[in-house]
Amino acid sequence: MSVSDGLLSLVWVWSATAIYLLILARVCMTLPWRIFMRERGIQHMFFGAILVLVLMWQMRAGVSAGLTVHFLGMTTLTLILGWDFAVLAGSLAMLVMAVLGVESVSSLPVSLICVVVLPVLVTMLVLRIAEAKLPRNFFVYMFVCAFFGAGLAVAISGMSMAMLLWLDGVYSWSEIYLNYAMYLPLIMMPEGLLNGIIMTGVMVFHPDWIRTFDARVYIDEQ
Repeated sequence: MSVSDGLLSLVWVWSATAIYLLILARVCMTLPWRIFMRERGIQHMFFGAILVLVLMWQMRAGVSAGLTVHFLGMTTLTLILGWDFAVLAGSLAMLVMAVLGVESVSSLPVSLICVVVLPVLVTMLVLRIAEAKLPRNFFVYMFVCAFFGAGLAVAISGMSMAMLLWLDGVYSWSEIYLNYAMYLPLIMMPEGLLNGIIMTGVMVFHPDWIRTFDARVYIDEQ
């Protein structure tokens, strides 16, 4: 789910840059900076999350340039820290990946949109729908928001990258399907399971760490 150097045309790169800068501006305006600077615990979780993402994103597999598969972890990060901190942490992790030479610097904006922003938005959309349409209890939050949300996030992230490569004429749809799309469902279950396990552990032992989880609503009032 990354873009190799020179694969996409500049129109996609510049469009992604404009979109990302608008989102980053919104993030900077909504982040609770005073709380972040005051609370050491939040700082430790934030920078620890960046380290985990960098390590996780380096474990990847792929058969074609630009079409790789790896764990995202963005759903867990979004549910715990909130969408704004998740976008910022994911962006910094992607920047580290570029510095290490794993990600292409020239195509970094596209990777930021597909690997960071889209999974965060998908996770928040699943969370909002679950809160509006489903009972608020521990199991709905765990299975729908964490497990299903993570699987859907990694699928949309991967397909967004594949669609860009197809629309830009880098690969034919048959190449994308045979070399990538048909294998993408195989990562959805592990991604959902990984995020579900992590969120279950955090919800049981430290529900106060999760910014999007209200233990009073999901547990005490049931």
